[in-house]
Amino acid sequence: MSERPRNDDPDPTAPEQNDGPEPSDAFDDLVDAETNRDPDLAVIEAGSRTLRAQAGPPQGDAVPARPADPEVDRALREVEAELAGRWGETKLDPSVQRIVALLDILGAPHRAYPSIHITGTNGKTSTARMIEALLGAFELRTGRYTSPHVQSVTERISLDGAPISAERFIDTYRDIAPYVEMVDSQQEYRLSFFEVLTAMAYAAFADAPVDVAVVEVGMGGTWDATNVIDGDVAVITPISLDHTDRLGETPEQIAGEKSGIIKKDATVVLAQQPVDAAAVMLKRAVEVDATVAREGMEFGVLSREVAVGGQMLTLRGLGGEYPEVFLPLYGAHQAHNAAVALAAVEAFFGVGSDHARTLDIDTIRSAFAAVSSPGRMEVVRRSPTVVLDAAHNPAGAQAAAEAVTEAFGFSRLVGVVGTSEGKDVRGVLEAFEPIFAEVVVTRNSSERAMDADELAAIAVEVFGAERVQVEPRLDDALEAAITLAEEEGEFSGAGVLVTGSVITVGEARLLMGRG
Repeated sequence: MSERPRNDDPDPTAPEQNDGPEPSDAFDDLVDAETNRDPDLAVIEAGSRTLRAQAGPPQGDAVPARPADPEVDRALREVEAELAGRWGETKLDPSVQRIVALLDILGAPHRAYPSIHITGTNGKTSTARMIEALLGAFELRTGRYTSPHVQSVTERISLDGAPISAERFIDTYRDIAPYVEMVDSQQEYRLSFFEVLTAMAYAAFADAPVDVAVVEVGMGGTWDATNVIDGDVAVITPISLDHTDRLGETPEQIAGEKSGIIKKDATVVLAQQPVDAAAVMLKRAVEVDATVAREGMEFGVLSREVAVGGQMLTLRGLGGEYPEVFLPLYGAHQAHNAAVALAAVEAFFGVGSDHARTLDIDTIRSAFAAVSSPGRMEVVRRSPTVVLDAAHNPAGAQAAAEAVTEAFGFSRLVGVVGTSEGKDVRGVLEAFEPIFAEVVVTRNSSERAMDADELAAIAVEVFGAERVQVEPRLDDALEAAITLAEEEGEFSGAGVLVTGSVITVGEARLLMGRG
């Protein structure tokens, strides 16, 4: 492992965002002072926790650009290529045998810190980012592991609210690579891409060291590579149909797999669920003597109002009410994610079981106000407005359709849709049909991307031929959609929504100059 912890500051080479007003001179001075700070001085000044308390909860876009240093970029590409040579995330052997063997050799880094484990179908990453922000605001050093990434693989492993640097990512990989090869030689199948990344995350968190890890499953729960941890808090976001070939064809079957993250004596935070799925998870909780907190019962959203740049919430936590909480994310689904995140953090601190009290309201407000979730109802351009959302299943698409309608009220909305093979594409398109005036179907660069013509054939059945345009290249699709929106005139209120896949959104984000 690395010889001593390093602070991973946001990449100073990342492009500036110009959507908002120009910062004041005073703010520029503060940024310059912190950016140019001698990193060794941070250690002398009582360590990173004190500095975090001064700086407040994590800020910024949290999507890193490619390394500016050509040598670092070359080394990162080598690591990415080696990882890509392994089984991808959709090719699985449902077992934790290999990851257990690797972590045993590494000295069980995943046992070095408590954790909050998150599964579900939709909302996992946004919820993880909110939990991370809340914990950071209470001066805990956090490690966050999420998937998939929007633009850079380094996004998946974060410390203190920011992706680890490319250098640290490379070093962590090189530290564990000999042990990965050792396990590879002893197992029937080599460790997969996701298994190696999971081990890297757990090792990086132990190296830091973190006070708490926030870990999102890759798929399912029981046999997911992340499920070697015993989460003090198990979070289950809303369950719907996705990955049915792996997890089951009903919410009940999927819940059976996902409830595998519920461990003995843990606290389970349940988002609103289908009745049959909830029954499975409650049964699992009883079997392992876990405590359950249910949205709509022990916690929830008391009220929400659309506000400029997001929404204003009153949340009911496990310890009481939290009024006037601003969340800079759009949609009712994000309000519910916020309630789940708050309950998870309360449970981690023992609120609702050991004692009944609310957490400091100003700290809660500050943390939620700083939350970002790239690629989730994210505005990347104005005039016309271009919004990105990574919805890739019918439930996610329905939530996105409701959110964009509520938050933006476009006079005309053009969709850009690029999906992956094996998804319920028709269900996604049907969710968007009522709000899209036209749809431009395309494909991203992934090998798993659905062919644009195949997607178009389904889109024609849903929308009618006159509302469907095919542009196999994503850049052409974006240009076509923007042109269609601009036909309404500069002040028409038309917009563009890019959706269908995290990969599509990530590539669109790059094309739109974010990253």
